Amino acid sequence: MSRHDRISEAIKQEVSIIIHDELKDPRLGFVTIINVELSKDYRQAKILFSVLGKEEEHKKTQEALDSALGFIRKLLAERINLRFAPEIIFREDRSSEYSVRIQEILDEINPPLPDKKSTVEPTNGRVKEPRPSSGAAGKGKEGRGEQPKKVRRVRKKV
Repeated sequence: MSRHDRISEAIKQEVSIIIHDELKDPRLGFVTIINVELSKDYRQAKILFSVLGKEEEHKKTQEALDSALGFIRKLLAERINLRFAPEIIFREDRSSEYSVRIQEILDEINPPLPDKKSTVEPTNGRVKEPRPSSGAAGKGKEGRGEQPKKVRRVRKKV
């Protein structure tokens, strides 16, 4: 893991802790820090976050994070030992909502297959229980729970 990746991960963890423990803004919704994109000179950090909730909660959370930028940057500078405290930019990441919507559309097109444990017969609506595997029924000792005997092979000397 490179230094750049370690610093990005440290910023992600610290900003997450600051948002959840230090900020007391009532506009903040259920925020999750998704990723941190850090510039090569470590002067700018673009923090991607997601919010659970409706559109108005997304807007209120963005406003709350934008108003707390200076406070978050100050605490981040105290906790992470860098020459310069990175300038923070918060961006909302809606890729998780997008992937959930795509999955819903795919489920509408191709409904998920029924469970293999029990299926309903279409003609009479009765539940059909699964049968035991074909290898266990009527096959001598294997079907009764006993282990088959191991065959030992002997090599003949010529």
